[in-house]
Amino acid sequence: MNMTKILISFDLPEIHIAKIRSVSPDVEVVHSEDKEEALNIVKDADVLFAGFFSKELFQAAKKLRWIQSWGAGVERILIPEIVYSRVIVTNAGGVHPTPISEHVIGMMLCFTRGLHVFIRNQTEKKWERPETWTSPMIEELSGKTLGIVGLGRIGTEIAKKAKCLGMRVIATKRDPTHPASTNVDRLIAPADLNQLLAESDFAVLSLPLTKETEAMIGDKQLKSMKPTSILINVSRGRIIQENKLVQAFKRGWIAGAGLDTFENEPLPENSELWNFKNVIITPHIAGDTPHYPERLTNIFTENLNRFIHKQPLINVVDKNLGY
Repeated sequence: MNMTKILISFDLPEIHIAKIRSVSPDVEVVHSEDKEEALNIVKDADVLFAGFFSKELFQAAKKLRWIQSWGAGVERILIPEIVYSRVIVTNAGGVHPTPISEHVIGMMLCFTRGLHVFIRNQTEKKWERPETWTSPMIEELSGKTLGIVGLGRIGTEIAKKAKCLGMRVIATKRDPTHPASTNVDRLIAPADLNQLLAESDFAVLSLPLTKETEAMIGDKQLKSMKPTSILINVSRGRIIQENKLVQAFKRGWIAGAGLDTFENEPLPENSELWNFKNVIITPHIAGDTPHYPERLTNIFTENLNRFIHKQPLINVVDKNLGY
């Protein structure tokens, strides 16, 4: 049997590299984060387990048949040369549902209980209670409507957790006729996005960045939301037109936002988003978890075993759709 050469282009702990090597005696695993060294190694690699990736790296890979991305989003990998090639691309779908869904729930609880305000007050040693029981700063998630834009694996897990908290869940899905999670009360076609936004107390963006979703949240969508509603983005920053979001805060179109991703990262110091007290900013860490390397390696080793035995891979990306 021919050897299968694998280049891992990111920092993966040795314990997980050893697990990859244990899949078969016919695999050669080379690990390098040095860009120049990787360009040389990839020349005869069959598989790229990609953290670092570039057009030059792909062009140097004369034997490459499969790229496994270390993340769920693959927009950085899907350059035209790969889209039109026969190289298979798979992603890390399945790693993120637990941490990202918990991050979303955490953000929603912050907004309903005013935790982001109280934490800020604590740093100033300020004891400040809401004036009345009708203060909009203190609410409950139970009974609220959660709108999930993109009902993939992450969106499905968000829905599951939200139902445990007594929320009504509506969601968009590319094919709303396809059976959905029992935790979703109603499916809405993507074309009716504004209808979902209009009904939602919390609207969560949980979808990939593609040519269809880039800049999809602008004036029209933000104006369709309730002035009491919260927008949460745990997908990609470029799905929201940030200048329009800033305008929405200034004009009171929405009540706030929980943002984990941005058009430019790190978020520039001069961004107006830093200045709004009704915005919670996290530095693109919603998907982070100490279990990431283990889960990612499990996905890769499952696929490597399938690849060696010429079986269909899991998490295959439709290179034309972008996910």
